[in-house]
Amino acid sequence: MSTFNGSRFLSEQLESIYAQRGVVARLLVRDDGSTDNTVDLLWHEQVQGRLRWYTGQNLGPARSFLDLLEKADDGADLYAFSDQDDVWDDDKLLVASSAIGGERRPALYFCQTRLVDERLGDLPQMPISPRLTYGEALVYQFVGGCTMVFNKALRDIVTRYTPEYLRMHDVWIYDIAQAVGAKVVFDAVPHIRYRQHSGNVIGQTASASSQWGERLRRLRRHEHIRWRTAQELLKGYSSLMLPENRGLTVAIVGYRISLSKKLSLLFSRELRPASKTIALTSKLAILLNLF
Repeated sequence: MSTFNGSRFLSEQLESIYAQRGVVARLLVRDDGSTDNTVDLLWHEQVQGRLRWYTGQNLGPARSFLDLLEKADDGADLYAFSDQDDVWDDDKLLVASSAIGGERRPALYFCQTRLVDERLGDLPQMPISPRLTYGEALVYQFVGGCTMVFNKALRDIVTRYTPEYLRMHDVWIYDIAQAVGAKVVFDAVPHIRYRQHSGNVIGQTASASSQWGERLRRLRRHEHIRWRTAQELLKGYSSLMLPENRGLTVAIVGYRISLSKKLSLLFSRELRPASKTIALTSKLAILLNLF
C-alpha cells in the first residue's frame, strides 16, 4: 500500500485487509510524504504488529508502488496493490489466489471495480469487457491496480527493469504481463469497493465528455503515451516478449518514421481494443503521429 495524506479513510481500508479470509497476508506500506496524521496511524499499526511501513520522498503513486514492489518480501507467493481509501470484500485475495492457482509461469489477476461514494453508497458503474490481448493493452488503459494480484514469477520480471517513462504502475505491469505471455485472468465480479471522493489522486467517475476532453488534451500536448511506453517495453523486456508481441512493439516504436509501419498499425487487428471509442482515438493518434 502507498499512502499520502490518507488518514481520513485509511483505518477502514486497513481493517478490510486484516479481515481477508483463507489467506495469510502481510502488509507493507510506503508513505509518500504525508503531512496529515497518516504516519501516526501507521506507527500505531506497526507497534501492534499488523503491518510494516517506511517513508521516502514524494514520488507520486506510480513510482511509489514500484518502490514497494522492489522492497516487498521476496518469499511471497503472490503480490497485491492496495489503495489507501478503498474497502476490500473479505474474499478479495482468496478469489484471486484461486484464479491464479499454482501457476508457475507469470500470472496476473484483476477484477471489475464497484464504484462507491465517500460513504460507500453505490455510484453508476463503469463495467469493462476487455479482450485481454497485448495489442489492446497498448492502446486501452483500463486495468485497476487496486484489483491486481500477481505471482512471484511476474513480480521478478517487473522488477528487473526500471522505466524512465512511467505513466502508471498498474498499466505498466499489465503491459508487461501481456507482452511476455503471462496467464491473465479478468474477473467480471467486483471484490472491492472503489471509493470516489474529492481527494482521489485517480478516479473513475469522470463524465464521457470530460474523458474525451482529456484524450484530446493529451493529443495536443504531444504526450505520445503509447509510443513512449512501447519504447520502454522494448528496452526492458525485448528478450522475454513473445515474437509476435515484439514485432508489434517494434512497429509502434518505428511508425513515426516508417510509412509501412504506420499503415500496418492502422490496419492491425491486434491493436483493436474492446472500446470502440478508444479504437477511434488510437487510429487518429497514429495518423497524426501522436500515438
